[in-house]
Amino acid sequence: MFNRLYEKVKTIMKENYKGALLLLLLYGVLMYPLDYYIVTGGGTIDTKNRVQIKNSYKQKGSLHLAYVEELKGNVATYLLSYIIPHWERTSANLYKIEDKEDIASVDFRSRLELEESINAAIKVSYEKANKKFVIENEHIYIIYVSEKNDKNLKVGDELKLVAGEKIKDLDALREMIETYEVGDKVKLTILRDKKEKEVEAEVYLEEGRKILGISIIKSYDYKTDPELKLIFNKSESGPSGGMMLSLDIYNKLTKKDITKGYKIVGTGTIDEKGKVGEIGGVEYKLMGAVKEKADIFIAPSGSNYKEAKKIAKKKKYKIKIIEAKTIDNVLEELEKLPNKKK
Repeated sequence: MFNRLYEKVKTIMKENYKGALLLLLLYGVLMYPLDYYIVTGGGTIDTKNRVQIKNSYKQKGSLHLAYVEELKGNVATYLLSYIIPHWERTSANLYKIEDKEDIASVDFRSRLELEESINAAIKVSYEKANKKFVIENEHIYIIYVSEKNDKNLKVGDELKLVAGEKIKDLDALREMIETYEVGDKVKLTILRDKKEKEVEAEVYLEEGRKILGISIIKSYDYKTDPELKLIFNKSESGPSGGMMLSLDIYNKLTKKDITKGYKIVGTGTIDEKGKVGEIGGVEYKLMGAVKEKADIFIAPSGSNYKEAKKIAKKKKYKIKIIEAKTIDNVLEELEKLPNKKK
């Protein structure tokens, strides 16, 4: 029986191998990666599924992160973007610091930007709610390396020491590099693939300033009281959810419910002082909020807010738009709202 089955499969393969090879070739061509991202629309994420705090206060309404759906660019998605409405091609070069940078470096930097926004959201919300938090560990990651020093350094390296000393931030690194001469080699201790190693980077001159040609991001491990747990998927990245995370954490820490029964969707970065920053894709995020029948959309002050208001007027969206300058001003605007009628 086995021999008969084997012979039958063998015959089918002989008769159809050309078609199979053609399909494999076509698949390979269509999946070939291109330096593009394809924006396919916007959506929302309920923060109650992402922010967990012990003994947190309940809320009548809901807070949601607005996001843009992106596909990795390949031949198939690139071609489909000419056919499918609202599929927008975005060159990966817009995300790169320089053209030679690969997509993996861009994605890693975007993931670290998410961590940075989470750190800022924790600090802002816990301080605002008068709750305790302490920094247990600090990490400094390299998020860009110039061509001058990319043989020894990689995006994703954790920078432990510079010339045997700990560095607090980019300003401290710049001050140290100014003490060296152009052409000098600086010893760096890095952590890569969980292994510590020493490498050298050369000091060179650019626009009259001595540099190593690297950019860094600082990340913290916080211990909070009450205990906080944030849940994000590995595929999620970018800093645009920082403002809404701050609002949700603050709301769970305080007795007064800022939602007042409304479905609130928003977007915007947050820094450690509570200032809200602009983001990309506000049109898609507003569309996603409207699709999800949100009552309120919060947009960063400036071009984001102006664009959101313009689109809402043009498309006659029945949604209230709040301008976000700082976390304080957003809380003030939400305080003005009446409780939503059931």
